Parts: sequence; C-alpha cells; structure tokens
Amino acid sequence: MLLFYFFAAIVIWLGILSLRGGINFAAYIRRETARPLPDFKPFASVIAPCRGLEDGLRENIAALFKQEYPAYEIVFVTDRADDPSLSVINELISAESFANGVYVRVVIAGDATDSGQKVHNLRTAVTEIDRRSGVLVFVDTDARPDASWLRSLVAPLADEGIGAATGYRWFIPTSGSLASHLRSVWNASIASALGERGDRNFCWGGSTAIRRATFDKLQIRERWSGTVSDDFTMTRVLQEAKLPIRFVAACLVPSLDGCTFRELLEFTNRQLKITRIYAAHLWKPVLIGSLLFSVVFFGGFALVIARAFLRLPNAVSLAMLCLIYALGTAKAYIRFKAVSIPLGKYQEQLAKSLPAHLLLWPIGSVLYLLNAIAAVFSRRIKWRGIVYELKSASEAVIISRESDEL
Repeated sequence: MLLFYFFAAIVIWLGILSLRGGINFAAYIRRETARPLPDFKPFASVIAPCRGLEDGLRENIAALFKQEYPAYEIVFVTDRADDPSLSVINELISAESFANGVYVRVVIAGDATDSGQKVHNLRTAVTEIDRRSGVLVFVDTDARPDASWLRSLVAPLADEGIGAATGYRWFIPTSGSLASHLRSVWNASIASALGERGDRNFCWGGSTAIRRATFDKLQIRERWSGTVSDDFTMTRVLQEAKLPIRFVAACLVPSLDGCTFRELLEFTNRQLKITRIYAAHLWKPVLIGSLLFSVVFFGGFALVIARAFLRLPNAVSLAMLCLIYALGTAKAYIRFKAVSIPLGKYQEQLAKSLPAHLLLWPIGSVLYLLNAIAAVFSRRIKWRGIVYELKSASEAVIISRESDEL
C-alpha cells in the first residue's frame, strides 16, 4: 500500500500542475479574445492542400471564400487532376470567387516521391503564389474557420519579432458515437498545451500564418524536403531561429465530423508515431505520464475492489483516487468553458459533448498510452490513403497508395 500511496501522490501532484495549466490556458483564451487586433492586413496567400472527400468539405472550403479581409488569394493544391475534392472546389470557385472578389487558383502537384504527399503539395504551392503576397497562410480542409479567422491569424505578424501565428483544432462530433467523442477528448489535451509561452508553442499545419520574408529567409520550403510533418518541421526551424510562435486563441477552429474506432486509432496512432520521430522530447513524457496515470488510477480501483472484497480498510486509497479524478475533471471543465468563447456559435453542438469531456478523460489517457506504445514498435502510418514508413525526421518512404479510398 505504501508503494501505491507514493505513486498516487505523484499523480495527484501532476494533476495539480495540470489543473494550474488549464487555468492559465483559460485565462489566456479570455484575455486574447478580448484584445483588439493590430491593423496589419498585407496581401495573403491562403494555401489549402486537399485530397479526397471528407465530412463537411463543401462548408469548410466555402468558409475560406468569406473571410473579412481586404485582399487575399486561395491556392488549392492536390496531387492529381481527378481528385474528387476538385469537383467541390470548382463549383465553389464558380459560385463564390467572383461574388467575394477572392483570387483563386488550383495547383496540381503530382505524386510525391521523397516526402509526404501533403508536404510535397505545399512545397509546390508556395512556388505558385502571387508575387504581391506578404504572408503565407496554411489551412487544412477539415477545419471550418469563421469570417474573422484570416485577419485574426495574420494580425500578430505585425510584430516582426514573431516567427509565426497558429491556431488549433477542436473536434466537434457530428454523431453520437463513442469513438467521435473520445477523439475530441483525446485532442483537447493537446489544445490546452498552447498558450502564452511563444517558445513552447507549436505550429499546427491546419491554421498557421508566417511572413513570406521569414519563410524564405529560414528556407522552410527546403527544410520540408524529405519530411512528412509540415508543422513539426516548421516549429523546429522557428525554434532553432529563436523566433516565438504566437497562439491565436480566436483561431481555435472547429472540425465537425465523426469517426469510427478504426479511424480513431489510425488518427491517434499516427499523431504519436509522428511525434516520436519529430519530437521525441514530447513523446517520452506522454509515454511515462500516461503509463503512470493508467497504472495508478485503474490499478488503484482494482486494488480498492480487492481490498473491499477482503474487508480491508480503503478510505485513504479511495480518497486519493477520487481526488485524482476530481482534478482531471476540473481541468476538463475549465478547458471546455474556455474554448466555448472562440467557438461560441457552436454552443449547441459543444453542449452535447461536455459529458464526454468530463467522463472520458481517463480513457483518453489509456489511449495515449496505447498510442505511445504503438510508436515504439512501428514507424508505419497511413494518411489520406497513403502508407508511409518514417525512416527519420528527414526521410519518409511511400509504401503504397490506396487511391480507391478517395
């Protein structure tokens, strides 16, 4: 029992630190969303890599045409001319671009050979942008930004000392499936890792802005060569240059869709495998922390049940387990209420997922443990129908393409 008390005390202490982090995250969200934006609106190139069809694609892409921004272009880039997403894109170009005065182009990048397909697409797209462009903005087509997203994301770059500005995703399940809710819970802990510390923030490829001059000076296009992760690579380059990354709270964007358990495991395993290759210093704490929590929390409950069966005293151990759960639930609630500020127009959908965030976070920790262990034994990932073997942070091998999934 003394051994259990010792490790439980460590988990409680980590829970207190985590709760404090959640409180700081919430304070940052409130402060930043209330702050007026700098009047910085250079011509911007919004680059949107796309491959295949996904839930809400039309609505997500349509949102890019409706930005409250004076002058920008959208560069859609895909690997092949018959990609299914292009039918949706071309319809929206015809319907929206003229009405909204947005410059739009479509770039066909061809198949990747020595890097991830998304990275290959981005490396091609940045060579096709308008010469007037002062800012590059990268967005994923599974995100649905609101009308102020582009202005909010670009505005921090008024400070030339800022390396990049980033947002992040928040999964809003469109179905009541357990897998969809668990993915939202799993992802939420990453979102709250962002905050005021620009030296600790990371770029999210689905919503990142960077000055064109900074992008060129740091040779990010060249540094992308051979990689699969555009955002981890950009983060590392900016950190090496000692340029901070500003997290823009107003650019916490919703991703509205659902998933199966197979898709959940594919997504979460991929994230941790990529993390192990590109940021092992982040993967190791995930492995150790999730292992410690899972053993103490779930092993502790098994211990309590066994001692109850044997009619042995349980008050201290049960109280410690309840405290661990209360700390995690408090953080989940504080974080959830904070993200409800930038995601205010989705209050009804968010309300449906609150119980999952309060109840499923211990399961999310177990999932993190499984993902971290999977990353020990395999470097193979599947992403948008393409299977990769991650040899290193600068080398990825394409194993197969499953174009029939598009």
